[in-house]
Amino acid sequence: MNKNSIVTINGQQYDAVSGLPLAGQQSAPSTKRPTPAGSVHSPLQKSKTLVRRVTKKPSPISNHRPKTAGKTMDIARSSKISRFAPHPIAPTQPSAVRVRDLPVAAHPMVSKAHHTLRGNKPVPKPAKTSQAVKEEAIVAALAQPSVKAPRKRFFERHPRAITIISISVAIALVGGYLTYVNMPNWSVHVAAASAGVDATYPQYRPDGYSLNGGPQWSDGQVTLNFSANAGTGKFSIKQSKSSWDSSAVLDNVVRKNVGEKYITNQERGLTIYTYSGNAAWVNGGILYTIEGDAPLSGEQIRRIATSL
Repeated sequence: MNKNSIVTINGQQYDAVSGLPLAGQQSAPSTKRPTPAGSVHSPLQKSKTLVRRVTKKPSPISNHRPKTAGKTMDIARSSKISRFAPHPIAPTQPSAVRVRDLPVAAHPMVSKAHHTLRGNKPVPKPAKTSQAVKEEAIVAALAQPSVKAPRKRFFERHPRAITIISISVAIALVGGYLTYVNMPNWSVHVAAASAGVDATYPQYRPDGYSLNGGPQWSDGQVTLNFSANAGTGKFSIKQSKSSWDSSAVLDNVVRKNVGEKYITNQERGLTIYTYSGNAAWVNGGILYTIEGDAPLSGEQIRRIATSL
């Protein structure tokens, strides 16, 4: 067994790997005597604290070095060397320097090769960077004189106003037209209410004739006067309360005025008597008469009668 793998403790040899004692080895009795405790621990010592009332105050240590015999401290020193600078110099901060990116440069050999391949044509300049293009655009914009934009008109600034105004004008025109057309009807209704008779405005009017003024009314009667637009012809339509029938109208109105010179027409259940451009008939308790010097035909009279 290798000696390095054997450990001896108190005369007993042990295997350094397994830690087991080796066979055939007996531990030799130790001849060392035990050390008494008194030799290990030191005896009591007296206090070494200084008594300040008795001792003297130590003198300050002088930095002066005594000169040694046979030696000198004179050393030649340069005037440019000093221990400290005469004035403290504050560190200066480097100023911020704006470094501009350089465009990509082609290698000289590559440029020469391109020049040879192109037949001694000039090599195009490298493209400008986006930063250079922006700066050139800003400089060009600042160099141009500022032109004040013309002020827009009201309708250009408010495009919806045109629509609103157009709609308002259209509504006003339509309303005015309807008012103009229906004004006679409204005026007849007002006159009928005042006269106490259910009078109406004829839906058919002969061409060239229009209502002359407003309707006239009295107790139980409403009169509408029409005149020619170009001429002197005119006629009037009278509507009055009556309890007569067609026979009574014939006896009391027609025959009383013209005798037997009349024409009887049946139209939509009405019996219409016409004579010398005039007419008379009864319907719903109202006596209708047409009188005047207008040359109205029998067809025009029948259409007026059926439209009331």
